[in-house]
Amino acid sequence: MRFRTCTSPHLIPGHSVGGVMRQVLYALVPGTLAMTWFFGWGVLVNVSLAILFSVAFEALMVAARGRPVLATLGDSSAILAGWLFALAIPPLAPVWVLLIGTAFAIVVAKHLYGGLGYNPFNPAMVGYVVVLVSFPRELSLWPSPEGLTNASLSLLQTLQTTLTGRLPEGMDWDAITRASPLDMMRESIVSGQTVTEVTQSPVFGSFSQTEWEWAGNLFLLGGLWLLYRRVITWHIPVSMLLTLATVAGVFWVIDPDYFASPAFHVFSGAAIIGAFFIATDPVSAATTPTGRILFGAGIGLLIYVIRTWGGYPDAVAFAVLLMNMVAPTLDHYTRPRIFGHSRDGHG
Repeated sequence: MRFRTCTSPHLIPGHSVGGVMRQVLYALVPGTLAMTWFFGWGVLVNVSLAILFSVAFEALMVAARGRPVLATLGDSSAILAGWLFALAIPPLAPVWVLLIGTAFAIVVAKHLYGGLGYNPFNPAMVGYVVVLVSFPRELSLWPSPEGLTNASLSLLQTLQTTLTGRLPEGMDWDAITRASPLDMMRESIVSGQTVTEVTQSPVFGSFSQTEWEWAGNLFLLGGLWLLYRRVITWHIPVSMLLTLATVAGVFWVIDPDYFASPAFHVFSGAAIIGAFFIATDPVSAATTPTGRILFGAGIGLLIYVIRTWGGYPDAVAFAVLLMNMVAPTLDHYTRPRIFGHSRDGHG
């Protein structure tokens, strides 16, 4: 009797690359809808255009490398990179910012390093940092978070603003934009106000500006769903947010008039989306359990240091990219020992 044999693997994997990427995309939906509700149609316009550009650049690079285009596009990694990049930039950013950012994310940060699985840096964060450093004015024009202040911009007006870089006639940037919570806190502290005085502003909720809190809560909900589905592990999100809160708490206790509270730092800016959706990138993050904890802790520490004493109010992208460089070293020194072998792999 003959038995049919086949090569390994013999078990069907629980998660495919495309399946994992799509679950992350599903988890981004609640927070994205919240941002759209509070900041207008520009959020969805940015996401749509960034995905379109990312997929186009992905197809172009895959074809140039002689790889199967449709099979590669099916893993949805380009869609995820474009979506995350779009959430990082202001909703009314001009279309050329989206084009340049996605080009750097997909072409440079991903494919010039060998494609998915070989990129040492998070592609979306590379694209965001490039446009942030290059075009600071365009990256500072966030719509006012006071309810639906920018609701006067219809979908058609939003498209016109994105494609032309100009507001509709009769509108002014100063009238519809306002500093983000982190920008407002930094500028107010520098001008001599205390943290208590800043947070007395009606735009602030329990911890941060109300709209940013709601978006953060819904991204947190999506992140917890990813943990429940075991798409990501707890190591990086918990260590990152716990370190950020702990360091912020120490300085807050020392001088609460000058340093913002831990809750403010966690619920402002991109801390939550960074913890669950950006820092957990399986390619550019550390891979060992101990390495992930150290990786997340390093990001949390760097976020606080750059926010407090650096030149940029929200430091998630810079912190992630800096720790991406450290990830291989963390994996090397935290490699678990294999039975019968030393940590360096020799018998």
